[in-house]
Amino acid sequence: MKKALSLILVLLMVTSLFGCASKPTEQPAAASTLTGTGEGFGGEVTVTVTKEGDKITKVEAVGANETAGIGSKAIDELPAKIVEANSADVDAIAGATITSKGIIYAVKNALDPANNPWPIVKAEEPKTEEPKAEAPKGEAGAIAKVGLGQNISIAKSTDATAEKTATAQADVTIAAVGFDADGKVASVTIDVAQTKVAFDKDMKVTSDRAAEVKSKKDLKEDYGMKKASAIGKEWYEQMEAFENWMIGKTADEIAGLKVKQGAEGHDAVPDVPELTSSVTITVESYLAAVEEAWNNAVDAHGAETVGLGVSTHIDSSKDKTADVKPVAQMDTYMNATALDKDGKIVKTIVDVAQVKVNYDENGKVTSDKTVEPKTKKELKDDYGMKKASAIGKEWFEQMASFEEWMIGKTADEITGLKVKKGAEGHDAVPDIPELTSSVTITVEGYQSVVAEAIANAR
Repeated sequence: MKKALSLILVLLMVTSLFGCASKPTEQPAAASTLTGTGEGFGGEVTVTVTKEGDKITKVEAVGANETAGIGSKAIDELPAKIVEANSADVDAIAGATITSKGIIYAVKNALDPANNPWPIVKAEEPKTEEPKAEAPKGEAGAIAKVGLGQNISIAKSTDATAEKTATAQADVTIAAVGFDADGKVASVTIDVAQTKVAFDKDMKVTSDRAAEVKSKKDLKEDYGMKKASAIGKEWYEQMEAFENWMIGKTADEIAGLKVKQGAEGHDAVPDVPELTSSVTITVESYLAAVEEAWNNAVDAHGAETVGLGVSTHIDSSKDKTADVKPVAQMDTYMNATALDKDGKIVKTIVDVAQVKVNYDENGKVTSDKTVEPKTKKELKDDYGMKKASAIGKEWFEQMASFEEWMIGKTADEITGLKVKKGAEGHDAVPDIPELTSSVTITVEGYQSVVAEAIANAR
């Protein structure tokens, strides 16, 4: 009996000992730090994600180029939401959706880079060449009249300041237009001589006076509009589309084109479906030039094509001296020529924009920038050649005689005209009996633009 009691006591003591033994303590999961990247609004955003086991305990986001107060709001607030949800599948911060999506992707990239790679791999789309849209072109009858229109502005000329030197600028827009018997445009070529004359701090000309200034059409790709264009088209390409649109329309229809505000600096962009994808330049000066061409149009029956010639020089610009105030002079020669089927001139119109931008000794523009300068033909007697002329004829009168002489002639006959040295400043005066008493001006510049117009005729 005693032995049995003793055995029971031993068993109770062993059970008691085991019951009092403590359970082993669970060790916390080791923390791990992961990094990821995504695309925010201003560029890359990066995150650092801290995990303990399966739990996200901390998220830090960085986006140096995200907009303050907008993208930065997502950077400040979204990490806490991800930690609270223990997941990257959270809602974006209102007003900062792009930055939020960048952070969310960056966290997913950190947690599962295999399924959320960085850089993001995009499936390559098959390349298909888009069909080139043809600019709309109307229809017109045979050329019955030809006109030369232009408008001029010096509004963009600038004064010298403490920070910048002075720059004179003349924008001369020119249109050579052939009209049919109903006044519809049958041929049109528009170009712009955008000429700049730069001065140094002493108001001496730094632009190359010996170089001929290229027009926008001559510059082609070098004009540099394509990169800034919303439609990826250079100036000459947009102008070609605009010219095509004019064919078959009257001057009134063209002048009445509906326009709208475009990109900065383009206040009169065509607002018609035919031109939406092809013309985003401001067109007000081109409309005005075509309208003037119609108002000045003269008979050209028998013509099949019309061409435009343009040539600009700045060699008459003057530096500031003790006795002379600085002047930027930009001479643009312009010509519209109508040709018959044999390439002979039916009618030709020559004019010159002799644009001067005057400065004072301190580099301040003294010319009225709000007034449009006049061409030599527009000035007529006010040009002031008659008093100095050996034959007592004004420039426009002499040019009328030269234009009349060119009718019926080819480019070779015109450029091959025999010339001689005349009065001072007139080194190429016609030396043929038909012009001796009517033309004493130097004509080489006019021969050049007429030849160019013939070469460009369409």
